[in-house]
Amino acid sequence: MHHWYSGTRNTIFVGTVLAAVLTSIIAMTGARLAGFVIVGPTVPFAYPWRLVEPTVVARITAWGGYVLHNLFVWGVIYAARRERPRYQVGFRWQNWAMLAGNGVFIILHVVQTHLYYDGLAQDVPEITALGSVALMLMVVLILEVPRRGLLFRRSLRFDRRFIKMVKEYHGYLFSWAIIYTFWYHPTEATTGHLAGFFYMFMLFGQSILIFNRAHVNRWWTLTLEMLVLPHGVLVAINQPSSSWRMFGFGFGAMFILTQMHGLGLSVRARSLLAGIYVLALLASYGSIGNIGSIHEIVRIPVLDFAVVLILYLLWWSIAKIVSVVRPAGV
Repeated sequence: MHHWYSGTRNTIFVGTVLAAVLTSIIAMTGARLAGFVIVGPTVPFAYPWRLVEPTVVARITAWGGYVLHNLFVWGVIYAARRERPRYQVGFRWQNWAMLAGNGVFIILHVVQTHLYYDGLAQDVPEITALGSVALMLMVVLILEVPRRGLLFRRSLRFDRRFIKMVKEYHGYLFSWAIIYTFWYHPTEATTGHLAGFFYMFMLFGQSILIFNRAHVNRWWTLTLEMLVLPHGVLVAINQPSSSWRMFGFGFGAMFILTQMHGLGLSVRARSLLAGIYVLALLASYGSIGNIGSIHEIVRIPVLDFAVVLILYLLWWSIAKIVSVVRPAGV
């Protein structure tokens, strides 16, 4: 038992250090991008970090890198799933393949940015990058239902086939979300970019840990869910609107409502965390004399739960149609 815990902890520690090193490389080289003429801030959801004059070679290298990266990772996932190995502490071929492949494509994107700058942002709206990671986090809620429920340890009575499907194929969706978002952004060194890239590298670490014990460590997976909170706050702080409270306390609400209930904490510990959250919430909104806008924090939980429900209803509808068209036993 101690060997399992120690090996998992060491793996997670090394992965976090690697994520920090890669983020530091972007931070130290970001100043070299100042020579590119970019669009800059315009209106909300019009991504600023795009070349004023797009180039063909930038498009080819960005889209080519993204597609190859995605196909490589999907190929490893497919091959690993066919073997159906048991979870273990040590690395297998698929872990080394993921580590090497992701490492190569991460460096390629850094180089591509410094040579040609543009990522996928030149051709697709910003909401797609935001939405891909948001969808991933919403599907995580479904994935964790058997362990922690959906709301205060309670949940809808999801069909077991639905949960099984999510468990079987979530790797393809999650890897697409991470890779798409990674190649969407040029490797700029703003505070928001660096926080985002560190988060991406931590998520890449999770994909590297396929069929590794660390992949299902509940404290590690919770950390990956919660990293969206500081990232969202840091990005929002640098925006003209003061929406950081909405993001910070909105994601914090998800921790209180759902995420902390899968950690084995006592009722007293969970009550204490909830109390601290409420006090911080009231103090933050009260300090600016804007307690009337406190309702904005429900937007993120409502959206998360609504999308989870929509995804389940969509699956349920398709399953019903299939059962009618192709009855059991046929």
